[in-house]
Amino acid sequence: MSRVSVEIKDHVAHVTLTRGDKMNAVDPAMAEAIVAAGTSLIDNPDIRAVVLSGEGRAFCAGLDVASFAAFAASDPEARIMPRTHGDANVMQQVAMVWRALPVPVIAALHGVAFGAGFQLALGADIRIAAPDTKVAIMEMKWGLVPDMGGMVLLPQLTRSDVIRRMTYTAEPIDAAQALGWGLVTELADDPLAAARDMATAIAGKSPSAMRAAKRLIAISEAEDAKTVLHHESREQVDLIGKPHQMEVIAANLQKRAPKFG
Repeated sequence: MSRVSVEIKDHVAHVTLTRGDKMNAVDPAMAEAIVAAGTSLIDNPDIRAVVLSGEGRAFCAGLDVASFAAFAASDPEARIMPRTHGDANVMQQVAMVWRALPVPVIAALHGVAFGAGFQLALGADIRIAAPDTKVAIMEMKWGLVPDMGGMVLLPQLTRSDVIRRMTYTAEPIDAAQALGWGLVTELADDPLAAARDMATAIAGKSPSAMRAAKRLIAISEAEDAKTVLHHESREQVDLIGKPHQMEVIAANLQKRAPKFG
């Protein structure tokens, strides 16, 4: 059974969770499919943006509860501790692979984004949510802690007390609260349409500058001022006067859309 689809159209990759009958709950096969989908796009020079969404009633309801028994029966040390994807295991890579992509990733959230689904959404650059969406760090409900990259990604977005409250209580919050806490970028009645529109706008800008911007933002979140200042200059030098930037200048002067080939 297919769990994730990938369609590339007009330089935008549309990645859709297709387990709608299970509210896109993540079982081991789904985790592998999500990681495979993201990995397949990393070295694709044709894509300029990614839209990540879920079919059916929800973006992603979290881990598939039916998988818990199998997890509990296995050796957690052997299953969780091996680093299979660089610094991450496969479940962590479900979220982290989207940060590894060289282009912007926009997640369209509806219904719920709980637990694994919330951490998956955190891996995107931008999250657009329907006003009635609920999000939660759900793991404490099952006597667990978030372990899918959330503790790397959450501190980049919100305050420590917010992370603690959501982790300790496991209570869902609505999209408006998530927006106020910096966990959602913006609200839209039709988040998928809004995400697609944003991706189209991004795809119309300089591909090399967009990739440089994502690299630079990642560096700014992890390095000291000296390193960031150096990379600001390095990225700019590598863009100025190059074909993409010259086409942008020409298009602006001629009041037309740029053509990057």
